[in-house]
Amino acid sequence: MSHNPSPSSQRRRDFLKLSALGTFFSSFLLSSKTMAAEKPLVSTAVSTSAASTTATSTARVRKPVVVSTWEHGMPANAAAWQILSTGGKALDAVEQGVWVPEADPNVRTVGLGGYPDASGEVTLDACIMDHQMNCGSVAYLKRIKHPISVARKVMEQTSHVMLVGEGAQQFAKAQGFIEENLLTEQSKADWLQWLQSGAAKPQINLENHDTIGMLALDAHGNLAGACTTSGAAYKLPGRVGDSPIIGAGLYVDNEVGAATATGQGELMMKTVGCHLVVELMRQGLSPTDACRKAVERIAARLPNFAQFQVGFLALSKTGDTGAFCIQPGFNYALQYQGISTLLDADNLLQSATKVSSS
Repeated sequence: MSHNPSPSSQRRRDFLKLSALGTFFSSFLLSSKTMAAEKPLVSTAVSTSAASTTATSTARVRKPVVVSTWEHGMPANAAAWQILSTGGKALDAVEQGVWVPEADPNVRTVGLGGYPDASGEVTLDACIMDHQMNCGSVAYLKRIKHPISVARKVMEQTSHVMLVGEGAQQFAKAQGFIEENLLTEQSKADWLQWLQSGAAKPQINLENHDTIGMLALDAHGNLAGACTTSGAAYKLPGRVGDSPIIGAGLYVDNEVGAATATGQGELMMKTVGCHLVVELMRQGLSPTDACRKAVERIAARLPNFAQFQVGFLALSKTGDTGAFCIQPGFNYALQYQGISTLLDADNLLQSATKVSSS
């Protein structure tokens, strides 16, 4: 691409372009049992140790709490916290939380202003899930700014889980959603530059496709999650990734915890990654360890895994959180009483490097 991305977009794009020695790291997957601690990037009110997200103590439950992917999760969390802090439901919190990036044209991978597909059309995917295993999803939705709310309508107003394409479009309009142009002038200019660059085929490993996934535990002890995206930049028309797929891009089990994902969606779809993370927590793993095991399972099946990015974020029933990814650079936002912080997830490549040098 020839346009000049913002510093935050460039930072996320850079780690997607990293490569490493796959042979060494594949052997590391079979032997390494170590894990580096997560490092807070931004914190308010308390010390680093108080903000640790890897604690697995069952002696206390931290609630309410909300966690979401990437730095654009900070304002999203703030919106969700307005609901959670007053005793509101996790389901309402995650929906209204992700409205923020959906409506922000500066968040180029979600909703309004999102990168279009190869034909220049902005298409959106989203899903939502509550504590009673109710869920709704939409995929390949066009011209509707808040696909997460359409997904919730699918959950609450129909007997279905998922609507796609023209059917999703007609359903949204019937529910009162207003169509609008989602391709901003900046997104259009970037797409035209991409076409002129000669890179006239989607390269989903090299483009910026930062889903926002949000998980919340409310004061009543109930979990909910939401995931919404405009998908991989300049994807083939019709492509749908993991974000609207229950179990792949998002999963909630009120007995155990919840998980969401970011990165190359096809890899989460092949492993039903978020369901895997939740099931690993059911077996007793902490959120961070569950995310790490899921990432390792994916990486072990990719001889060139260091060229990809996969990241998982999890929230347990006790309010503990954790994340893990392949490439460095994945961060996530956490908010609970007295804390609003941005954390760096541990990653497979740097963990392997530390083992090698020790």
